[in-house]
Amino acid sequence: MDVRLVRIDLYPVKSLPGVHVTEARILPSGCLEHDRRYALFDADGKLINGKRTPLVHRIRLSSFDRTREQITIGDRESDRCETFSLVDGRAAIESFLSDRLGVAVMMREDAALGFPDDTLASGPTVIASETLAEVGNWFSLDVEDARQRFRANLMIEGGGPFWEDRLFGPPGETVTFRIGEAMLFGTNPCARCVVPSRDPESGEQDRGFAKAFAERRRNSLPAWADMDAFDHCYRLAVNTRHFAPAEGAVIRVGDRVELVNS
Repeated sequence: MDVRLVRIDLYPVKSLPGVHVTEARILPSGCLEHDRRYALFDADGKLINGKRTPLVHRIRLSSFDRTREQITIGDRESDRCETFSLVDGRAAIESFLSDRLGVAVMMREDAALGFPDDTLASGPTVIASETLAEVGNWFSLDVEDARQRFRANLMIEGGGPFWEDRLFGPPGETVTFRIGEAMLFGTNPCARCVVPSRDPESGEQDRGFAKAFAERRRNSLPAWADMDAFDHCYRLAVNTRHFAPAEGAVIRVGDRVELVNS
């Protein structure tokens, strides 16, 4: 079976839309360089994300220049976009986002670890394109819509729906796999929040989404999925952490995905 990496997405600012790249470097922490490097906080120091602030769906990220450290962001309700420096333009970014989110926004940076949801498994999340197509069929979504809702870093292809469920084992155990020159540990299926239930363009929520998803997911779990890893079935994609030799490794679109142990 020839399973390949077909897409890499970075999310430079946590909770905002991502950008497609053709290669990415794995940092010593295990995260992808530039992924969720920045995060937004309110005046009380609480994270501003899609779980708490549906208005984040209004913001679109048009481009991210890793070399110049610039982002271009805009508002989905208008055609206006602005380019900001991530080095010396933080105040301007904060002002732009504060106006649109209706709260005072402060941007923080962590270049080493970023701001992952799971600090014990801070590596890239993995999902198969066939999985996104199958889930899309459940809810009459196309693959692109499903991809934006589940926000995985790495999209693989060639193994069929839910092949990524081969990349984790029982709780406390890991599965080692290789993508190109990088070795990673698959740890667990990713628990989902309210964000996948929302239209990524409008933010409109399907309030029955999580329940319907969990039921369909339970009924479609492949034979190789370890049921002990599912305390509930509102889980999709695989969380990972780094295998020490992967530090500094570069993964590229087209790299082969291979199980090392399972």
